[in-house]
Amino acid sequence: VQPVESGGGSVLAGGSLRLSCVESGFPYTSDRMAWFRQAPGKEREGVAAFFAFPGAHAVYGDSVKGRFTISRDNAKNAVYLQMNNLKPEETAKYYCAARSHDVFSAVQALAGDTYSHWGQGTQVTVSS
Repeated sequence: VQPVESGGGSVLAGGSLRLSCVESGFPYTSDRMAWFRQAPGKEREGVAAFFAFPGAHAVYGDSVKGRFTISRDNAKNAVYLQMNNLKPEETAKYYCAARSHDVFSAVQALAGDTYSHWGQGTQVTVSS
């Protein structure tokens, strides 16, 4: 079973969107989930993730720090991505990903190879 994303859409520059993702459950728990994005012709980029520090600790890609917030709901096994002050260059398909094990570094948490479960993606389009 793959993660299921929702919440993408079109927004003007400076606007906000909130993405949601639900996973099936253990071992793909909410503290083992992350958001990535990929624009046409560009490499996949780690946007935000949780890693064990101990306890779930959030990490962000440099380009989104201060504007994006990842959060989770353990009961629903869901993660969310609140995106504020969106920029046109952030137009991309956003993917939710989940891993089956803990990682203990931000680098690992934002690396795509760490994850084995990927959603279908949800399109985010930011126009100027």
